[in-house]
Amino acid sequence: MRKDIHPKYNKVIFYDASSGYKFLSGSTRSSNEMMEWEDGEVYPVIRVDISSASHPFFTGKQKFHDVGGRVERFKQRLASKNQEG
Repeated sequence: MRKDIHPKYNKVIFYDASSGYKFLSGSTRSSNEMMEWEDGEVYPVIRVDISSASHPFFTGKQKFHDVGGRVERFKQRLASKNQEG
């Protein structure tokens, strides 16, 4: 195998500023911004726009669209066609 073709894989902190949630994981991305983690080590920080702590699906604040209207309209059309014939 050729050497030096793979990106460097390091531990980084992913930080969701909207919720204050952060987690430590491995990534090939890096950053100049550094933050101290719970273990006392300093790691690069990758800021993310959304995480499981702020995503509507995971927080239970997701809005469901009413699809029942389409089903009701279909049933009405079906019923009217059955009455005609």
